[in-house]
Amino acid sequence: MNTTFNNDAIASYIEASVPLAKELETELTKRPALSPDSGGEGEVDKCEFLEAWLRARGITRLERFDAPDARAKKGIRPNLVATIPGREDARRLWIMSHIDVVPPGERKLWHSDPWTVIQKDDEPLGPRFVGRGVEDNQQGLVSSVIAALALVKNNVTPARTVKLLFAADEETGSAYGIHWLLEHKGGLFRADDMVLIPDGGDPKGESIEIAEKNLLWITFTTKGLQAHGSRPDQGNNACLAGAYLAVALYEGLSRTFPAQDPLFDPDYSTFQPTKKEANVPNINTIPGEDVFCMDMRILPRYPLADVLAEIDVIKGGVEARFGVTITEEIAQRSESAATSADAPFVKKLSKAVKDVYHVETRCIGIGGGTVAAPLRNRGIDAAVWSRIDDVAHQPNEYARISNIVGDAKVMAALMCDNEREREPQ
Repeated sequence: MNTTFNNDAIASYIEASVPLAKELETELTKRPALSPDSGGEGEVDKCEFLEAWLRARGITRLERFDAPDARAKKGIRPNLVATIPGREDARRLWIMSHIDVVPPGERKLWHSDPWTVIQKDDEPLGPRFVGRGVEDNQQGLVSSVIAALALVKNNVTPARTVKLLFAADEETGSAYGIHWLLEHKGGLFRADDMVLIPDGGDPKGESIEIAEKNLLWITFTTKGLQAHGSRPDQGNNACLAGAYLAVALYEGLSRTFPAQDPLFDPDYSTFQPTKKEANVPNINTIPGEDVFCMDMRILPRYPLADVLAEIDVIKGGVEARFGVTITEEIAQRSESAATSADAPFVKKLSKAVKDVYHVETRCIGIGGGTVAAPLRNRGIDAAVWSRIDDVAHQPNEYARISNIVGDAKVMAALMCDNEREREPQ
């Protein structure tokens, strides 16, 4: 390969790749990659197709990392890595998409077969592909492939080694995807690597997600003493104590951890009672047991250990007041480091987006969890970005063709470091 970056040639290749994008979207969609947790066989059929498709088109440095899962077809959950060697290999650029999808949901809400891609061209949305998975996450996947092919077909060596990661199991927790890779293939990533995750964004492409709130899901079980509804004096009302606990946690934690951070929306920590399990089946019985859950999204400045300590204090007060015992079970707990808004990678991404889409970006934090978190926790700069309408998981999911093309140009610019590479003299 030569090292002359011809922007026009790469842009022209990407713009002419709509039929290629349609072919890839169509073939990927017709191979439902559903987790066994969602009643599927996993990602192996889709991964094997993609591997063969890439190899046939000149992307030949391919590696498979198969996580064992006896429930899945062939007993594996495959993760595929494609490598485009760069002029230097010290700090690689990763583009990480996922190959699994979610079920279609209610079929009657779909206007077409969710597993058959159709192209629609009507306004106001314009040309787009419709089908399950075409946006989440095949838009990012296809864009990354087209960007890589634009370099390969034009004999352009990227500024640094590019690695495309097509991961398993993102939709159901990533236990067989990025978490498994980090635990069992720890040498795959380096601390100086940069990772773009095209699996979130907004319709203008303005938002670069660099941080997540800490996450804490807890189930609280309150045990008192069951009694007749007319004789509360003979029991300890677990429902009453549980309701009091929910309010006490909501108010007490909000008061103890009051900071605001404009990076996030909402800009404060949230402590919300959510799921409530049934207790007694009839109205005239004082419940002896009560169960409810809380979803807590906490600003990263507050360690979860501090939050849990405050929960114990509040819980102890409720136990003493109502004569009940309260146990807690943590359903999910995660803390996430942030990628700095001043990180070189974030600035390169911002410049690439501006060059392609002519918009000014802004860094944001989110309350939800992404596959960026485990990477950031290992000191790797990771950013979540794409230009999407965010119709993931909805019936009649679609991906705008203009977004596939535009995002591919952004990715190609990142691969070439946003600079005109020159022939060595």
